[in-house]
Amino acid sequence: MILLAVGTQLPFDRLVRAMDDWARVNGRSDVVAQIGSSTYRPHTLKAFSFLEPDAFQALQSEASLHVSHAGMGSILQAMEHGKPIIVMPRDFSRGEHRNDHQMATARRFYGTPGVHVAITDEDLRTLLSDVGRLGGGQPIPSVAPRAMTDALRRLILD
Repeated sequence: MILLAVGTQLPFDRLVRAMDDWARVNGRSDVVAQIGSSTYRPHTLKAFSFLEPDAFQALQSEASLHVSHAGMGSILQAMEHGKPIIVMPRDFSRGEHRNDHQMATARRFYGTPGVHVAITDEDLRTLLSDVGRLGGGQPIPSVAPRAMTDALRRLILD
């Protein structure tokens, strides 16, 4: 199963449409999507505007691949599960976000094991065409190491 998540703040019709088109062309009925306030309504994806956190976490655990906007929360959650993730950053010039911080995030994660970046719809299709070979990285812990939190605590309190 592939999990698509576009966040909950802003629509991301370009990504939802691209995934819906890919699923239709490739006969994939196993794509579940959290599409937020997107106005495009998918024909092939099993889509939900919003999911309760427990239901979303269950889908994250079940999914063999995550596809998402380039939000840090989405990237970190995929990394915590050790699942491969394809991120497509929202593009400020297309009116998809308030600034281009997601482009900066995507650039930062280029080459990170398990994180695959698609800037364009074509990039997305190329990555999805090789979906069976996209590897995840080593799972990361869901909490910071104690030494780090202790050092931060000393920095703040001293």
